[in-house]
This record gives sequence, C-alpha cells and structure tokens, in this order.
Amino acid sequence: MGESAEKQARPGFFKGLKAEFKKITWPDRQATLKQSIAVVVISVVVGVIIAILDYVIKYGVNFMTSI
Repeated sequence: MGESAEKQARPGFFKGLKAEFKKITWPDRQATLKQSIAVVVISVVVGVIIAILDYVIKYGVNFMTSI
C-alpha cells in the first residue's frame, strides 16, 4: 500500500526539481572572477594572521617555560 503512494509521488518530485533548476541564475564570468579573487585574498590574509598569532604564542610559551 505504501509503495503505490511513493511511486506516485516521485514524478511530482522530479517535476518540481526540474522547475527549481530552471529558476537558477548562474553568475557571469566577471562576477565569478571577482568572487574567486576575494576568496583567495581573504584566505591569504587569514593565513598571515594565523601565522603571526602562532609565532607570538610560540614565543610566549617558550618565554614562560624558560623562566
């Protein structure tokens, strides 16, 4: 009994899925390029901040253990 209701629901699901995929608007090439550059720049900046914090914490721990 549950199988027939499930089989009837599948075509409706795929029709809805197809309709939703038609609504997708993909960014153009220039927007994708700008966003990619922003991701790379932010990643580098965060990496540098983490490296500086790591160095400072390492120095602090070494100073504290040498006392």
